[in-house]
Amino acid sequence: MKKGGAIMTPNQQKFADEYIKCGNAALAYKLAYPNITKQRTAESAGSRLLSNVEVVAYIDKRNAEIANERIAGMQEVKEYWTATMRDKGAEDKDRLKASEFIAKSNGAFIDRVKLENDSELTINIKGDFDDC
Repeated sequence: MKKGGAIMTPNQQKFADEYIKCGNAALAYKLAYPNITKQRTAESAGSRLLSNVEVVAYIDKRNAEIANERIAGMQEVKEYWTATMRDKGAEDKDRLKASEFIAKSNGAFIDRVKLENDSELTINIKGDFDDC
């Protein structure tokens, strides 16, 4: 993977992918570099890879992509509500609730609250106002 002119090796990418899965640098290193058997070596080398700019950038990018894939955005949510609302096979209560969610997300049913307060507000302004 090219990033800023540097190239990530296939093993570094394998390490990053395994680290994303397990969150353990030593284990990820052992999986990416199967000829490494010593725990101490895997720990230090894994830690060193986590300070590699390209590896960290790749991990950050993949984590962002994964988060976007797992979390529904408002467009997807509204599409689901719309599909539920239009589904003639769904129960009426579910269709009605979906239509209510759509309406609320579009600003309908705005609750207006009138606040009344008899307390006094004092504002002190400090400064040199001779130039005014």
